[in-house]
Amino acid sequence: MPQTLGSDLLSVVARINRLATQRVRLPLGYAQARLLSTIEDQGPTRISDLAALDHCSQPTMTTQVRRLEDAGMVSRSVDPEDARAVLIEITPEGVETLRQVRADRGAAIDPYLERLSSGDRETLADAVRVLRRLLEDASAPTTITK
Repeated sequence: MPQTLGSDLLSVVARINRLATQRVRLPLGYAQARLLSTIEDQGPTRISDLAALDHCSQPTMTTQVRRLEDAGMVSRSVDPEDARAVLIEITPEGVETLRQVRADRGAAIDPYLERLSSGDRETLADAVRVLRRLLEDASAPTTITK
């Protein structure tokens, strides 16, 4: 069965992520960094929604969020739409930790990028712009027409 561009892209990105993670010592685990990134992307979010996004149980997500909360990287607030629920939000310390994780992981990949020709680096820069547009399109609200 031939691979599609989508599956090729996901495979390569996963391998690059593993390479970056293997080459750097993170201030928190990869799963925790990924969750922190999700919380940053989503904005204030319920634990149940985070669990659904991460395909895990609510108790598992509660444990993960508690670890980030204990480290001062996220905070809880009452959901203004439902006083029984709480929202999880990234703190300034969490934003700074995530910035550092991204910088360190990027620095682990930089030596490999420097080996590429300037044309290949420009091609990758163009690809990053295209991928950002793809993500913007994917996160835009969809409207249903009748």
